[in-house]
Amino acid sequence: MKNLEDWAAVQRVYKQTKSKRATARLLGISKNTVKKLLALSEPPEYQRTEYESKINSFKEQIIEWRCEPCQFNGTRIFRELKKRGYMGSIGPIYRFLKKVDEDVGGHISKKATVRHESPVGDQAQFDWTEYDVIVGNRYRKVYCFAIILAASRKKAVCFSLKVDAESIYEAIQELFDHLGGVTLELLIDNPKALVIENKPKSEDEVKYNTHALMMAKHLGTELNACPCYWPRKKGKVERPFSFIQEQFIKGNSFATMEELNHRGKKFVDDWCDEKHATTKRIPNQHYLLEEKQVLQPLPASHYRMKQLNKRIISPDSFISIDTNKYSVPVKYVGKTLKYRLIYGFRIELYDSKENYILSLEQSEKRYDTISNSEHYEAIAQKVSTSIPQIRRDFTGRFTNGGRYLEAAGRKFDQPTHYARKIMELQELYDDHVLDAFIGVAVDENKMDIKSFRSLLRDYNSGNRELPLDQADSLKEVDYCDDNPALTRDCSYYDFAIEEEPACNS
Repeated sequence: MKNLEDWAAVQRVYKQTKSKRATARLLGISKNTVKKLLALSEPPEYQRTEYESKINSFKEQIIEWRCEPCQFNGTRIFRELKKRGYMGSIGPIYRFLKKVDEDVGGHISKKATVRHESPVGDQAQFDWTEYDVIVGNRYRKVYCFAIILAASRKKAVCFSLKVDAESIYEAIQELFDHLGGVTLELLIDNPKALVIENKPKSEDEVKYNTHALMMAKHLGTELNACPCYWPRKKGKVERPFSFIQEQFIKGNSFATMEELNHRGKKFVDDWCDEKHATTKRIPNQHYLLEEKQVLQPLPASHYRMKQLNKRIISPDSFISIDTNKYSVPVKYVGKTLKYRLIYGFRIELYDSKENYILSLEQSEKRYDTISNSEHYEAIAQKVSTSIPQIRRDFTGRFTNGGRYLEAAGRKFDQPTHYARKIMELQELYDDHVLDAFIGVAVDENKMDIKSFRSLLRDYNSGNRELPLDQADSLKEVDYCDDNPALTRDCSYYDFAIEEEPACNS
């Protein structure tokens, strides 16, 4: 049957031509079609051909199997119908079951949800996802743990290379630390690290992992496992993951996992300064004004599944962990420290009483040595003991340094010995003062350290002035009366250790 446009065109053209043949020729259709369309007094209507479905004779049986007490799924019904002679595919069965489910459910969609808004301090939601992230110039699978306060929508994240039980427990506690308190309830998913068994259709209570219960008791919160395969129950914490991937992970790379954690936390903190689309409030403000003060206090320490490992610090102040050596502050040399490895990359060090000391990032290499110069500052030499380095430092710092070493070399067996002693006075005098008297020492042949100190004592007591060129440069600097370089008492320079007399070459 031709459509409405064809019928209207035939009616219009025929009124002008008064000829069926001419109408058919102008419209490019057959004469018989023109006759049929002219015979219709009203516009044609589309009539869909109805085909009998192969499941029609089985519909009552399908409804019976779908309802209680059987409650068969689509695959089971398909298998049972084939035994009874059904020759069709599984598709019509699923389409019919969708209608059955709607009827049985009182015409209420399965997606229908009652939004729950928790009072402040009541609930936090915890979950994680994985990303492929460029860390250290290569892609790595990284797990992002996230927690959100259900009331204020304040969020916190941390990143890990592992998603084992120890990492999950540590992440929950670290994220609560970041939030500054603990909620009365923690809504969680159903991983084995947290939930052993959760059967919503049974009347049995949820069986939680023993360590998870101990961690929750340690925190002062109560675990609440959401129903299996029901992500909308914890939708508040599910939604941010896609935003983090699109706005932070994509297009960024990170030198280390610690850098990823630092930048990721800052990104989420900044995000919490933006108005939330649902609450129409700024999460950080909502949190600070209403929720932070009602959170439960944090425990003094973290719950741990395992005992800490022990290591004795070597004389060169290194701790050995998994074939690698890491420097620690020298005050721990010879002492026993405790450590643990978490998130697959972070080493945490503790003293013998399990007080936290510092964190290190685990090296990916084997037999590697990682040293931090700051750990050796307490015993570091203020002036080098290497003769070539002393020469370089002395001539680099002082304009009269080269002249002194040349003159002292003709008088002493080891001129760098005295050059080093002079540089050790840097804690007492500025370099320009030392430089001036280095020149005086050369001119007056008072280059041994005892004579040099005598020059400085005379200067400090007012019995000797700086050379004119140095004094002129000092006028440009505003020194007050209590400047340490000018007002030390003479007794400050009465050194207890007597120097050996200078030896002439």
